[in-house]
Amino acid sequence: MTEDTFELYDLRVEVVAPDGGPIYCGAKVGDYFELRGEMLHLPKDQGFSIYSLASVLPLLAAKQRETHPADWMSTDAEVACPDPNCSTRLRISRIEKRVFHHSDTTAVPMPGRST
Repeated sequence: MTEDTFELYDLRVEVVAPDGGPIYCGAKVGDYFELRGEMLHLPKDQGFSIYSLASVLPLLAAKQRETHPADWMSTDAEVACPDPNCSTRLRISRIEKRVFHHSDTTAVPMPGRST
């Protein structure tokens, strides 16, 4: 790694639910999307509820980064469906690390460097 590189985890967000639990969000157990860098990827012909997405979206940037082992962000991996009557949860898993270059992700120079 160089001074202008950093690492982020790619993430998989997968629908899980107890056997026989009611599902109202249009998902099926096993549905998923992956976050690679800042890009969201869904399997062909599979959708994902915008309400379910909204429930996990605020956590994804933090889950992509290294966190202290005692931080709840390191241990807690499931987010409840926003519909209180739906039994699904969204499980966030770290897949692998990816290296990024600061200069490829922003036009703002790093402190102490010119463009």
